Amino acid sequence: MRQAVAHLKATFGVSERRACSIIKADRKSVRYRSCRQPDTALRERLRALAVERRRFGYRRLFVLLRREGEPSGKNRIYRLYREEGLTVRKRRSRRRAIGTRAPILIEARPNARWSLDFVHDQFATGRRFRILNVVDDVTRECLAAIPDTSISGRRVARELTALIARRGRPAMIVSDNVL
Repeated sequence: MRQAVAHLKATFGVSERRACSIIKADRKSVRYRSCRQPDTALRERLRALAVERRRFGYRRLFVLLRREGEPSGKNRIYRLYREEGLTVRKRRSRRRAIGTRAPILIEARPNARWSLDFVHDQFATGRRFRILNVVDDVTRECLAAIPDTSISGRRVARELTALIARRGRPAMIVSDNVL
């Protein structure tokens, strides 16, 4: 309010009375000067505690000040806390990995790396089914597609053993599924 009256007076050269009537402010509140003590010692102690205890807000700082014998109330401590521009420090976020991960290098030959992936859907009746796809990553050839309503780990091992007997053993088998 005081800033608005000062701005009107400086910019348009109007009197204080006219500026107060324009923004509908009481002249007494614009002219008022506080008689309150500056609280420098309390402000400095509050600032020192806030630096020492970065994760403490005004409520916990109020408790610490009260233990030291400060008679001020919570509202006064809060006002000083805000006027000093004190806030609880934000936690730093977890450091993220910079850049991209280096891709796994594979030889450009068939049977270098196979990928396993489960795909699932459901019939019109609502019954679900899964398909285990085994793909050669270099040739992009689908080596096997095993459909069933339920595929156990033993079944996967049996199918892979049969596929290795037919095609030969790959250098690496990759699956994105975590069991």
